[in-house]
Amino acid sequence: MAAPVFLGDEVSAAGYRLGGAVVRTPVKGEEASFFEWARREAPLVLVTADIAARLPPGLLARAFAAGQPLVLIVPDVRRRVAPPDLARSVRRQLGMEEE
Repeated sequence: MAAPVFLGDEVSAAGYRLGGAVVRTPVKGEEASFFEWARREAPLVLVTADIAARLPPGLLARAFAAGQPLVLIVPDVRRRVAPPDLARSVRRQLGMEEE
């Protein structure tokens, strides 16, 4: 079975590495190529919110729409950039919460 891939900062990557994930810490400008590589190689791609924010517009949307591999946005250990609040987004879409 292929291992999950984590894309994010070095400190967070250390923990994911201990959990058995393949980790990469892309520098600015390399995010998209590492993301596409991870999608080809892994059944699960974990991306910190910081890295996700630096991906080209539409790339994440296409990955989510594809459904395979599963792509998740996770917080980094220092919580510098928060991942999107999915529950709030769903409530807004259902008209249960105002923007």
